[in-house]
Amino acid sequence: MLQVCLNGPRTAADSGTVPISPAALAAAAQQAVAAGAEDVHVHPKTPCGQDSLSPRVVAAALEAIRAVVDVPVGVTTGAWAEPDPERRLARIRSWTVLPDHASVNWHEPGADALAAALLERGVGIEAGIWAGTAGAGLFARSPLAPRVLRVLAEVIGTDLGSDAASAPATARELLATLAGAAPGRPVLLHGMDGGAWPVLRLAGALGLDTRIGLEDTLLLPDGRPARDNAELIRAAAAAMSGPPGGA
Repeated sequence: MLQVCLNGPRTAADSGTVPISPAALAAAAQQAVAAGAEDVHVHPKTPCGQDSLSPRVVAAALEAIRAVVDVPVGVTTGAWAEPDPERRLARIRSWTVLPDHASVNWHEPGADALAAALLERGVGIEAGIWAGTAGAGLFARSPLAPRVLRVLAEVIGTDLGSDAASAPATARELLATLAGAAPGRPVLLHGMDGGAWPVLRLAGALGLDTRIGLEDTLLLPDGRPARDNAELIRAAAAAMSGPPGGA
C-alpha cells in the first residue's frame, strides 16, 4: 500500500507547494490518488497554516477530501497540535466528522488513552513508532497493540532519520525492535527528508507498506524540488519498481 502524506506540520514557509486550505488539500489528494496513492494522511490546518485538532478544522478538511476521492483518509493527532493530553483527548471526543484512521505517536504522553478513545469512536489507529524514542517499548506493552490498524515504523525524530546513508540501517533496527509487537498487523515504513527515498526503497524491497508526500520530503529522488504530491507518488512508484538502492 502506498500512502500519500499531503502536508504534515510543514507550512507555506517551507514551500509554496504545501497544501493548507481544505480546497488545496482536496485538489492535492485527488491528484495523488490519480497518480497511484491508495490512502491519504493529512494534517488539517487553520487558515494561518498551523496543525489543528479542532472539530471544525478537521471536519472541513475531511469533507473536502472525501468529496473528490474514495480511498481511506486519516489525520494526525500529534502533540504539537495540542500539547496538553487531556485537552487533546477532549478534542478527539468532540470531532463531528470522523476520519477512517488517525495516527497516534506512542512516545507522546496519553497515547493509550487517546487510542482507546479513537477506537471507541470506530476510528482505526496508525501506531506511530518513531526511531530513537521509547515508543516501541511502550507500544509493545500496550493492551491496545493487537487492535491497531497498522504500525507506522517512522525513521524520523532522530538525526539518523534524515541522513541518506544511515537511515536504512536505522529503519532495520526499528523494525527489529517492533518484531512481535502487533502480530498480524501490517507495517508501514517511511523516512523523512534525506532518509525518505532510501527508506522508501527499503520498504519496497521488504514488501512493506510505505508512504511519500510533502510531509516527508520536498525533493524528488534526483534532488529536484517536487512540483506537488502527485509527482512524489509517481516517483515513489518508479523507485519501488526499480533496484532497492540504499537498502
